[in-house]
Amino acid sequence: ANLPLGARVGPAFGPEVRALMHEHPVRELVTKGASRQVWVDRKRAAYGSWYEFFPRSTGGVDATGTPVHGTFATARSELERAAAMQFDVVYLPPIHPIGEVNRKGPNNTLTPGPTDPGSPWAIGSAAGGHDAIHPELGSDDDFRAFVAHAAELGLEVALDLALQAAPDHPWVTEHPELFTTLPDGTIAYAENPPKKYQDIYPINFDNDPESAQAEMLRITLHWVERGVRIFRVDNPHTKPPSFWARLIADVKAEHPDVLFLAEAFTRPARLWGLARLGFTQSYTYFTWRTAKGELTEFGEDLREHWDEGRGNLFVNTPDILPEHLQVGGLGMFALRAALAATLSPTWGVYAGYELYEHEAVKPGSEEYLDSEKYELRPRDFEAALAEGRSLEPWLTRLNEIRRAHPALQQMRTLHFHEVDHDAL
Repeated sequence: ANLPLGARVGPAFGPEVRALMHEHPVRELVTKGASRQVWVDRKRAAYGSWYEFFPRSTGGVDATGTPVHGTFATARSELERAAAMQFDVVYLPPIHPIGEVNRKGPNNTLTPGPTDPGSPWAIGSAAGGHDAIHPELGSDDDFRAFVAHAAELGLEVALDLALQAAPDHPWVTEHPELFTTLPDGTIAYAENPPKKYQDIYPINFDNDPESAQAEMLRITLHWVERGVRIFRVDNPHTKPPSFWARLIADVKAEHPDVLFLAEAFTRPARLWGLARLGFTQSYTYFTWRTAKGELTEFGEDLREHWDEGRGNLFVNTPDILPEHLQVGGLGMFALRAALAATLSPTWGVYAGYELYEHEAVKPGSEEYLDSEKYELRPRDFEAALAEGRSLEPWLTRLNEIRRAHPALQQMRTLHFHEVDHDAL
């Protein structure tokens, strides 16, 4: 009471009281809960148009009509075409050396010829593993120049992260703990019944978890250092959740702008669980949703989960040629592209879609005839466009509309208006 007014009131405005008020703010009808961590991604995590192509198929043909293996230099024209179509991301299948042992031939046959290139997902040979580039594609400097050219065009390069190995991958001798050895001494190859992948060894994350964690982090950062900021992860739902939680956290601790797309065609609990572990986006079952009720339910479910997991709606992939594209005619290609481009802020197409490629390897199959997974597939996009048998103008217009209208760049306002007709 003997202190002057200023000395008595002053402590109420001091740092200790300020800190206390900040920690316990005065709010009516509000209670204090536990602290929560919130991750805020960059805009590309929620919005973007993706275009997938194989750089090795960009070499054209020689004088005899035989396909020539493409390079990062020849693939530059595809970057320019994707940019002209207003795409934002170009996604490349694995660009690493391809195994020689048990190499697959055309249409997944077990008898390849001497010039058959094999599947890019059978990673690793004497030329190197996941941190190497296929010698016929070019050098490390060539890849850096490719990524830089993409950036000049306003494109990002997404790279496939497929954690598996060919039988002649350097890991087989340098890191045998990464694989499952069977009682007869052989290494187990990958299977996804009824499919068998004799040219691929899956990774065993249980033998030595720390070794696996360190090696996978190393190869991921290897490509981050070369300008890659988006990874499309092959079958993440077949790997331990704890592995992904740690890998993504470790990568983002150094590079918070890196995004991860999960190629997880799995049950919803697993799919959204991967999102909670840190995956930015996921493939979805859009490819198989065709009826009005299916699409409505699918869209509403996507909207409901948008804060934790974002769907990337690819209309086709090298693995998936859906039945409706096989039999629906040219209009079906335009229709499905419009649905994907307007239903989700993020969508994608695989090269050949604009040429209406629709032949399956056999009836009842979703595999492409003469699949690009096993052979070079040079395409004359320019001729198709000049002759009016290309969907490029339609894809371009869809992407232009998406860029011009903010409502198509976010998901929370998606609403389906009731229409009585089941076909509308």
